[in-house]
Amino acid sequence: MIEAVMLWNEPNNKSHWDFEIDRDWRLFADMVNLAADALRAEHPNLPIVLGGISPIDPLFMERMKAYDVIRRMDAVAVHGFPLDWNHWQIHEWPDKLNEIRGVVDDKPIWISEVGVSSFGAEEVQEFGLKRSAELLLGQTPRIHWYSLYDLPRAWPATTRHREAEGSAYYRHFYMGLLREDGTPKPAFRHFYEYTPDMGLCQWFHFEDHRLDDAVRIMKDLGVTYLRTGLSWADRFRPNALDWFDRQMRALEPFRVTVTYCFTPEHRGINPHHTSPPQRVEEFAEFCVEMTRRYAR
Repeated sequence: MIEAVMLWNEPNNKSHWDFEIDRDWRLFADMVNLAADALRAEHPNLPIVLGGISPIDPLFMERMKAYDVIRRMDAVAVHGFPLDWNHWQIHEWPDKLNEIRGVVDDKPIWISEVGVSSFGAEEVQEFGLKRSAELLLGQTPRIHWYSLYDLPRAWPATTRHREAEGSAYYRHFYMGLLREDGTPKPAFRHFYEYTPDMGLCQWFHFEDHRLDDAVRIMKDLGVTYLRTGLSWADRFRPNALDWFDRQMRALEPFRVTVTYCFTPEHRGINPHHTSPPQRVEEFAEFCVEMTRRYAR
């Protein structure tokens, strides 16, 4: 059921890790190292991937290498959105991968999120999918297109900045190949041209009503591998394990990379899902619990 586990998401992005609390990422490194060691003891052959970085920053990877994080990983991951948020152009993708290769030595580099919003025009997303495929297929073991569905407008995007980001905030809501109502955008009809070599990244919210439809559509598209998440914060909701079981059972047809992330508010140094935890050991305990439950 689980092909690999990924430890955290975008740790060098303030929307996902509060580096004002953890200015040198020492707490993050301690947390990830503990989790990796615990997972290795629990399931020695299960690949462990460092959560995708955004922005793509070799200096951050140098820091992780110095903290002995990279040595513990089977792969590292990057996220890139050059047509929406990054300060580089789409044709620079190969250069960005090479920057990270120069730091992590022989570790495989996964692209755990690449995508283009349709905020300005759906034709831009259509172009971005085709050009990303031209540049990236065959260059990396995993490419997860972000995402299948637009984020419903009733759900806030996972960001700390909201309207202060201007149009950048609203682009979060237009990353899907499908609109919020499930109707396809122009890029959708091209995606099957790139499967099974290209996979998807689709986050499912707690008790997400889209789960079963997503599984059906991904099968129709020829998707064979998927990245999703299990939220440490959600673990404290009533009936959390029932939902986790349902989600992971529905995703059995795919090779799943499951991302463990999001600090429970009551366990954070600050009461927020981006906060470093009060006790980094508790994240490792969550990772082991989920892996024991869902990894074969």
